[in-house]
Amino acid sequence: MISHHADEPPKLDSETLRSELRALLDEFEQVLLSGDVRQKVLALVPAARLLRDLGISLVEGNDVSARERILAYLRAYPETVISGDEIAVVSGISEYARRVRELRVQFGWPIFSGVTTRAMLATEAWRESDAPTLDLDAIRKMRPDDYILIGGQDRDAAHRWSLANEIRRLELSMRDRILRYLRVNVGRPVTGEELRYVAKGQSWPRRTRELRTQHGWPLATRSSGRPDLPIGVYLLEADRQSPAHDRQIPDPVRVKVLERDGFACRCCSWSPPGQTGGDPRSLLELHHVEHHVAGGGNDSNNLITLCNVHHDDVHRLKIDNRAALDDWISASCA
Repeated sequence: MISHHADEPPKLDSETLRSELRALLDEFEQVLLSGDVRQKVLALVPAARLLRDLGISLVEGNDVSARERILAYLRAYPETVISGDEIAVVSGISEYARRVRELRVQFGWPIFSGVTTRAMLATEAWRESDAPTLDLDAIRKMRPDDYILIGGQDRDAAHRWSLANEIRRLELSMRDRILRYLRVNVGRPVTGEELRYVAKGQSWPRRTRELRTQHGWPLATRSSGRPDLPIGVYLLEADRQSPAHDRQIPDPVRVKVLERDGFACRCCSWSPPGQTGGDPRSLLELHHVEHHVAGGGNDSNNLITLCNVHHDDVHRLKIDNRAALDDWISASCA
């Protein structure tokens, strides 16, 4: 809940303000004939104030802070691209971007800017099936000062942003700062806005993706095989790297195998949305039926989905061919 401030404006009536503004503009017709620039400017100052107040009055319950008006407007149009000009009108202030950041940082509202969505779209292939309620064409066309609210409030966000501030100041590479932030939040979703802030650079989506595709960290997104995650959210599923031979599986192949196997372990049918406290199963991994080190390919026919526990079991038992794997599944995974 956002607290009210003592200097919040009184409740404004749109029709009264419109009438006052119209009367003032009618009077301005005579001022225009005066030829004195300053007189014209001074005559427009009350009009500018009235126009600002008229914009504020459009938000229901407008006798609140600018930050609350912005939130009310975004919540009235969720998953809709809202321009900075709109936010300026309903907020009544020029520094509306700071208030948007406060909503995101201090109060945990997942408000994405055009800068963040553009960078994410450059590396994550968002599909209509990933976000059936979102207008992806509109998101792709977002300008830097456009905003979109996707999802509900995250009350843990303020704590995460405190950690983000600490990590952002560390003398590390961009990728290492991102990894450090993900590791202190292992098992907890974080937004692209958070990663952008920690990274301090526009190439953060690429560096984030490299952590999964080149360095073997189980970093999940909606488009990389975790359809239960909101779009624009990243989740480090476990604080461990996959073996080197499992890091070269292309994302399209990874998603194809997960979809084929119903996003669940072929042995125990466990899936991430069913995770409970104390369960050692924390993520799904792809297993090479014919081991990659023995020449097995990264094609979908040579891959099956296993939870981390049963994936470890298969390697511990040295099961390295399809017949042995089928026998083990039949005997151990009924």
